[in-house]
Amino acid sequence: MNKLWYLSQISMFEALPQEELLKIEEVIPMATIRKNTLIQTPETFREGLYFLKEGKLRLYKSNSNGKQFTQGILGKGNVFGELDSFSLGTKDVFIEAMEDVLLCSMGKEQFEQFLAEHPQLALKLLRVLSERLNEQNAMLEQLALGSIRERILFLLVKLSEQFGVAEGEYHKIDLKLTHQELGNMIGATRESVTVVLNELIKEGVIQTGRLSIRIRKERASRYLNL
Repeated sequence: MNKLWYLSQISMFEALPQEELLKIEEVIPMATIRKNTLIQTPETFREGLYFLKEGKLRLYKSNSNGKQFTQGILGKGNVFGELDSFSLGTKDVFIEAMEDVLLCSMGKEQFEQFLAEHPQLALKLLRVLSERLNEQNAMLEQLALGSIRERILFLLVKLSEQFGVAEGEYHKIDLKLTHQELGNMIGATRESVTVVLNELIKEGVIQTGRLSIRIRKERASRYLNL
């Protein structure tokens, strides 16, 4: 599959005709990033906008004790980054590849010219920013106030909304996650995550397989009063 096909899958570009996508393809470089690679830390932040064509990224912060707190997970079609004239709230976070990813990048001058030529897409970016901030605020509130059980349920519900595939009463989360990785996302130990997941299995809220989780989203949401 070529870069043009990938660009056409990114939600921000979906309204553009093919001739416009061809112009963008000429100037936007594409890079492959391997799983578990740290794409960015707060110290290594670089100005620019990045478009995720394949794979999934985790955005998180880390406290003085080394505990990680997930702010969001981005999937195919998402955009992230910072310019002095535009911010998507990712300057002070760690960004990690959860699997192999394909990224396109766009610098400040390219982006400003791009918006000048396609002003209708500025509204799309504003919607992306609004949605991102709402998701981050909800995630941070749960991490600050919720029990480990509530944090796990909230995370699984959000993951099922982003990456869920309906399978009868359940939604399979299309993301391979170990108990340790789930713990890293909510600032909890692997052992405490395992205890809660076993409880949820007994209650019929989730089913687990090898690195896979299925969740009854409606029941989990009722537990959280969402």
